[in-house]
Amino acid sequence: MDQATTPDAAQDLAGEPVAAVAPVASTERIETLDFIRGIAVMGILAANIVAFGQPSFAYFSPGKFLVPASDPQGWMWIAQFILIDGKMRGLFTVLFGAGMVLFMEKAWERGATRWLQAWRLVILMGFGFLHFHFIWLGDILFGYAMLGLIALTCLRWAARVQLFVGLAGYVLGAVFYAGIVMPWLLVSTDLGTSSPEMAEQRAGVIAGLEQQLAREDVPNAALASGDYAKLVGHRLGEQTLEPVTNTLLFSLETLPLMLIGMALYRFGFFSGAVPREKLVFWGWIGTLAGALAHLAIGFVMQADGFSVLGTQAAFLGMSPLPRLPMVLGLAALMIAYSPGWTGWLAERVRAAGRAAFTNYLGTSIAMMFVFQGWALGLFGQLNRPQLYVVVVLAWIVMLAWSKPWLDRFAYGPLEWLWRCLTYRTLFPLKK
Repeated sequence: MDQATTPDAAQDLAGEPVAAVAPVASTERIETLDFIRGIAVMGILAANIVAFGQPSFAYFSPGKFLVPASDPQGWMWIAQFILIDGKMRGLFTVLFGAGMVLFMEKAWERGATRWLQAWRLVILMGFGFLHFHFIWLGDILFGYAMLGLIALTCLRWAARVQLFVGLAGYVLGAVFYAGIVMPWLLVSTDLGTSSPEMAEQRAGVIAGLEQQLAREDVPNAALASGDYAKLVGHRLGEQTLEPVTNTLLFSLETLPLMLIGMALYRFGFFSGAVPREKLVFWGWIGTLAGALAHLAIGFVMQADGFSVLGTQAAFLGMSPLPRLPMVLGLAALMIAYSPGWTGWLAERVRAAGRAAFTNYLGTSIAMMFVFQGWALGLFGQLNRPQLYVVVVLAWIVMLAWSKPWLDRFAYGPLEWLWRCLTYRTLFPLKK
């Protein structure tokens, strides 16, 4: 049933509950979505591992590692920048938009309204709040929920309008980000420092950076020492509004990608409506073009010595525009090739995608035990190659538990909890 023409039912969460409403059954799932989601949730850990195991600014600049990064010439930094950073989050965001439409299609068929989706997003916002303050400050769930409430108002737009607004909004957002942060790259290098005006600007930017770095001293010390109460107290006190400010900071990327995901889902992009030949051709074009642009940016950062300001400019200002064709290209290639990936590994990746919510939060909890001082205490102790070993071990765990669990149970643990809270009904977990 076309969500653009389906009228909202008269009853919703504001009134009497609709008895026919139920979660999507496993037989209604689109396996391609699960496969891409599995790759994305694994890739997100690879993107975040430096911020888990080292101070947050080490995510941008290898020079902020508390131990030598052991990455000669920064080639591993460049490889991650090309293949992982921003791409996995981008895939996840596109899938989030597609998932919103899929959820509402089934909800409308069962007589629910968009209030059900809104309530579901409010619950997700609660998960995100807890995740940020009590587990890890790199949460994306709060922002997805907050911006999802805005995207919810766009559900009835025509698919072409969603796609156009999403693409145009993303490009305008990328230009906006570049206009804000690209001057950082100029003032962070030696270019123009002979000019008194440029030298003054550089001094101001560096002073601001030093203030940002100083604000990290308290949480970094608490992480290393294992003072969990102090860490949480700092987040609740000094960083209370950061989930909101982070959401606003990335809104010009996240919201457009959600709209693009909505449109692509309705065009049948994820369900086989696009010929495989086109997916392969345009997928490789987008992926290679985006990768080459990222490689060029990586060379610029290498020449700049991977300075903190320069790498922030690369992440926030230089890479968003070439990131879009790469995200969509990777999605197209996964859709084209995933039906042929039927071995045991592909099945486990799909299972990890079906339990992506549990795997995302679960890895954050697992990383607490690896890095925080009250557990293994490895915060600030591992170089980049060693951090990647942690990623691989976490992937093994992710792939090992997801399929056996879902062979026996209908949902992942947190997926089940989210459904129960959404529908305010205790659903059976076991198949």
